[in-house]
Amino acid sequence: MAEWFGAPIIEKLINTGFQYLGDQVRWQTGMKEELERLRENHPKIQAVVNFASSQEQIRDRNPALNEWLWQLRDAIDEADDVLDDLEYMKLEKQLTKDKKQRKVRSIMKSINKRLVKIAKRALKIDPNLKKLKAVVQKLDRVSTTVDTFLYLVRELKQEHQEQQLERETGSLPTNDLIGRDEQKDFVMQWLRKLSNEEHQALVNGTDLYRNISLLSIKMWVCVSNNFDVKKVIADMLESLKNERIHLETLDTLQNNLRTEIMSKKFLLILDDIWEEEKQDISKWEKVLAPLAYGKIGSRILVTTRMDSVAMMIAKVIKKNTKIFRLEGLQEYQCLQLLNSHAFADVENPNDYQRLRSIAGEIVKKLSGSPLAAKVIGGVLNSSLDERHWTKDLCNALIEIFKVSRSLRLLYICSLEDLKIIPEEIGNLIHLRYLKIDCYDLTMLPRSLSNLYHLQYLIHYGHTVGDDFLLSDISNLLNLRYMGLPVNYISLICGIGKLKSLQEMYMFDLRDTSGYRIGELENMNDLCKLGINCLENVKDAEEASSAKLSAKWRLTDLTLCWSNTDSRNIDLDENVLNNLQPPKCLRNLSIKRYMGARSAIWMNNVNLLSNIEKIEKIEFTDCLECETLPPFGQLPFLKSLTLSNMPKVKWLESKFNGNDKCHAFPTLEVLHISYLKALEDWFEAGVPAEDGCLFPCLIELELFDCPKLKELPSLPSVLKSLRIESTGWTTLNFCSNSNPIPLETLEVFHCPNITSLPLADEIARLAALRYLEIRYCPNLISLGRYRQVETTNNCHLMLSVLEISDPSVLLMEPLRSIASLKKLIIENNDELVSFTNEAEQWFLKVRSSLSELRFSDLKSLQSLPSSLESLFSLKKLYIGYDVPMLRELPNLPSSLEYLYIWGCHPELKELYREDGGFDRHKIAHIPHIQFVY
Repeated sequence: MAEWFGAPIIEKLINTGFQYLGDQVRWQTGMKEELERLRENHPKIQAVVNFASSQEQIRDRNPALNEWLWQLRDAIDEADDVLDDLEYMKLEKQLTKDKKQRKVRSIMKSINKRLVKIAKRALKIDPNLKKLKAVVQKLDRVSTTVDTFLYLVRELKQEHQEQQLERETGSLPTNDLIGRDEQKDFVMQWLRKLSNEEHQALVNGTDLYRNISLLSIKMWVCVSNNFDVKKVIADMLESLKNERIHLETLDTLQNNLRTEIMSKKFLLILDDIWEEEKQDISKWEKVLAPLAYGKIGSRILVTTRMDSVAMMIAKVIKKNTKIFRLEGLQEYQCLQLLNSHAFADVENPNDYQRLRSIAGEIVKKLSGSPLAAKVIGGVLNSSLDERHWTKDLCNALIEIFKVSRSLRLLYICSLEDLKIIPEEIGNLIHLRYLKIDCYDLTMLPRSLSNLYHLQYLIHYGHTVGDDFLLSDISNLLNLRYMGLPVNYISLICGIGKLKSLQEMYMFDLRDTSGYRIGELENMNDLCKLGINCLENVKDAEEASSAKLSAKWRLTDLTLCWSNTDSRNIDLDENVLNNLQPPKCLRNLSIKRYMGARSAIWMNNVNLLSNIEKIEKIEFTDCLECETLPPFGQLPFLKSLTLSNMPKVKWLESKFNGNDKCHAFPTLEVLHISYLKALEDWFEAGVPAEDGCLFPCLIELELFDCPKLKELPSLPSVLKSLRIESTGWTTLNFCSNSNPIPLETLEVFHCPNITSLPLADEIARLAALRYLEIRYCPNLISLGRYRQVETTNNCHLMLSVLEISDPSVLLMEPLRSIASLKKLIIENNDELVSFTNEAEQWFLKVRSSLSELRFSDLKSLQSLPSSLESLFSLKKLYIGYDVPMLRELPNLPSSLEYLYIWGCHPELKELYREDGGFDRHKIAHIPHIQFVY
């Protein structure tokens, strides 16, 4: 009940009441006294509600208190609606005021209405005042009895201080379990395992686990969203002893639990966990610490609806975990569940065959959701009339909109093809959040533009016509977020009226009133902003009218020109110079800028003072840019992407007479592509400070930089290196780190490369797990492999290998690899078959290889015959595009999944399910799929 109590509503009502009365012709003294009394009782009301709202047991034992709380809730809800009405009228008046001047006749008519309104106020018949006075009096009547309940709360507060009863679940099942037999068997098998390697299952679905009973010592604790360390441990002890434990300190509770489970095998079920407790993970460590004294083979089973909670628990226990997600029900199971609720208390449901048929159609649209089946079944149970069960969705929405005027949040998820939402939605003037999941919706209702309180409007559907959007959607002055299909936000004329908007990506500028960059001037709540078609900004003055530097919340900014056509370079530079972002900016992206120089606010003198806190920068398709800003100075820059900048020669240049370059002190991710003129990391003669470039770099990608001389010295934390389309003949691992922490290495489309020094660095590459070598036709060596490496057990411990030429399998150190789990051979038009040596190589990985893929091998006619000996192989993928393969070798009995796509038609004929000549050779494989 606490969630509905908003102290600000009462405070706002009091302030609005005094303000409104101050405008009246005659002072309303009676109402003033009520407002004063309400202000005096406000803290008392808050004290009662804050305690009683979380104490369901107290409310149950005190009917008078419970009734008072409901009366209070009704009064506050009514007050909130009246305040909302007044705010709505204020917004409506503001919009009317902003429109063009009316004709003289309209002006006179307005004056006459105003005189009538003043006269009505003088006679005390103002309808708004009447509503305000009514809700103030109602709230005052309720609040006058607060002292009685305040005394009661004070008496009971100490006694019930530790009780947390919200959302509590029990271990006994409430009904028969429907549609979860397989899942129940899965969990039972997990519980029976003797290994102590799997200590926990992280799963969803409380009902399923009420039906599990296996271990002798069992604890069931409902955690819910009121997480308290001492309460959870006390609940464990109560579950063990069947009596409430009255212990005060955490240490005493922990020691008691440790004593109870010492050297005993237990099952603990922590049910319905909601809170992640990211800020203090030590709380969960305190809860679970005593459990370490249990016997090997004990089990902890957690139910939660949040993946983040599951991951957090797994992190705390520091053991292998098994995550089991409950998927949707099968259609027949969903129907069984829906019927159990729809026909509850019906003696013979078979007497209603027509309704049962309708139920069958309904469940087809529920996507297997058990919750939806329960809720809809309960709704249908209210009437067994066929018209009730087949009511049209649109008519149902109209009825809902008529009776739900106070609705704040609305989610419309169509269970049928809903193309139009009824205009009656305009009745919901208090609506704040609207999400529409109707894929075939043709247009938004026109009345939507009257929902002035609306803050969130979300609809992701397919592309529709230009008339989908409201012509006057800019009336929604309180709108904070719009999620619309494609780029419909660019169709909004006068978007600058939406001053509360927080995200706008991407807005296409036009040289037309209502679509120019000046619309952004007063949109100072923007946090994310994308501007496209900057070529439509005519000069520097117009660019500065956007006032980007005044947007104090802006963290993400994307600046785009729509093309790279030849245009006035000076204009691009002047526009960018006048689009200086605020100092709070974190992410900056600039695309298709055609200036030769970077913006003034990014040069050496101004960079640190203007965008010092920036963390991510992306420059794309800036074809004329010759010199980059000194990004190496930025102290917080973590990610830098540079793409298609063909005139840039160095990443860092000389500046202001400095003879040293800053070394990107915090950069973690660097992606460089299509910098065809890039020669070196620094301009000649400018070394990096401290002799180390990119000290924190974790991920480096280089693509199509043919003039780049060499890699930088690899930092000691680099984990991923991707090299594509360089002119190098070899790849040198220049690094002082021992070992090199590299986990992923990808080299492809490097026609000049002849050697990779894997064998030379094998002792330092112990962390390498993923290796890709493709389209390197002149590669003849992976380094010098010495016998001493073998005697010292220095082998690559790869998990995944992706290649285009099988000959690299015969090069050391790959020739001696024995740990490989996944092998991919693809993108080779010349490979016809495998050599004898290659066939023998497969035998070396027969105990580890579990997945094998052959794809895009246009000439391949046969697979290795040694595949039959790969007794660990589980998955075999053949295709896409292996058109010459006509038959398969004998396949191992361990194989569980066979996928064939784009092979010769004879292959499918040989192995087809209905009578293929060689079908018996693959009949032992559980899952077989042919795609042509």
